[in-house]
Amino acid sequence: MKIIFAGTPDFAVAALKALSSEHEIVAVFTQPDRKSGRGKKLTAPPVKQFALEIEVPVFQPSNLKDQVELIQSLNADIMVVVAYGMLLPQSILDIPPLGCLNIHASVLPQWRGAAPIQRAIEAGDSQTGVSIMRMELGLDTGPVFNTLTIDINKSDTSLSLHDSLSALGAKGICETLSALEIDPTIVPAPQDDTQSSYAKKIGKAEAELDWNRPACYLHQQLRAFIPWPVSQTRHNQTRLRIWQASALSEQPTAPPGTIVACSDLGVNVACSEGILRIEKLQRDGSKPMHYSDFRNGYSLAVGDRLSVGESLATDDSLGLADESGSRPLNKGENGNG
Repeated sequence: MKIIFAGTPDFAVAALKALSSEHEIVAVFTQPDRKSGRGKKLTAPPVKQFALEIEVPVFQPSNLKDQVELIQSLNADIMVVVAYGMLLPQSILDIPPLGCLNIHASVLPQWRGAAPIQRAIEAGDSQTGVSIMRMELGLDTGPVFNTLTIDINKSDTSLSLHDSLSALGAKGICETLSALEIDPTIVPAPQDDTQSSYAKKIGKAEAELDWNRPACYLHQQLRAFIPWPVSQTRHNQTRLRIWQASALSEQPTAPPGTIVACSDLGVNVACSEGILRIEKLQRDGSKPMHYSDFRNGYSLAVGDRLSVGESLATDDSLGLADESGSRPLNKGENGNG
């Protein structure tokens, strides 16, 4: 098959790599290079970097509305879109004879939208997956060719699930294209809109831990927000980012946010229901470390209160991965969804 591929971050590279080994990639469309990292160096998207390695023509338009003639001239059979981050107009969707296919990181119609990986973990879902769908103008509303599922483990973060789903998506798109090569008339199954849910974009302000919520939810939330924006709390005027924790079922005997125990295992904090044991944490200017090492340079004591701090809206002093980095995509993850 002759394929036009559209994608941008690490999540899309596995699919491009798999497709390039089985089909002819006639062109790659990706987002423009952007500044990233502490030095704000202009950096090419991971998809572009791999496309150049395999010597495929790369196009980086700021929008696709004026790319109709170019895409028509490529004479591709199909267009595959994976975490492109740009809307495809109907004029583009109509060009390939076999349509435009998208890999979405959820079991559609669940978690349509920008952040399906994070929202599935945050909600406490036990299972997720990838859906291979035919694209249409609606947000992740297109009919589905193929769905592959995996379990979400209690230790999974958005980072670990991101990597697993990236590989699963590569497998799923290759299976779907193989089936379409044999029978191009295969009809994908329509989604049940009544069962849909929406995975809204992650905001930095959501990183603030609200100790008035149950420990089990906070545990899900902090796993969902690794590696970005990373859940945080405040001890006096010091910001603490939480990288690892466990939810304990024992009921607290102190107000939410109160430290009720400190040990080699971590710091136990009272929640509205249950206890959150903080095991790995970080303060500004330091690296993440287990509490057994962290306490050598910073003191937390039983009876201390942790609280919600100021918004993170303009603060990224730790140099965490930004929009062009390697974290699981959030904004505009799948083009039209």
